[in-house]
Amino acid sequence: MPAPILQQLMETIQDRKQNPSGKSYTASLLAGGVEKISRKIKEEADEVIEAAGEPGEEGRQHLIYEAGDLLYHLLVMLAARDARLDEVEAELARRFGVSGIAEKASRKTGSESADE
Repeated sequence: MPAPILQQLMETIQDRKQNPSGKSYTASLLAGGVEKISRKIKEEADEVIEAAGEPGEEGRQHLIYEAGDLLYHLLVMLAARDARLDEVEAELARRFGVSGIAEKASRKTGSESADE
């Protein structure tokens, strides 16, 4: 079962999807589709990387803040594509205990980059 706060957030995102409001940032992201959400995910991922390089406790706190933003936008993307959080959790559970090298070798697509 997904972490309660992540599940709660996903339920809120699903509600915004089903009952869009002009005042909802989430609804505006969903209305913009995969392209708009993708741009936000890229932006937030860059901010996570930047925050990870900041020193000390302030940098650590900034990383946590930015990671929250990235997770939120990722959940919005999952909702946009009708993918459930428990499906992602099941995929992670499937991979648990399998070495990263073995997992990558089992993939059927050849689209992975060499530096992953």
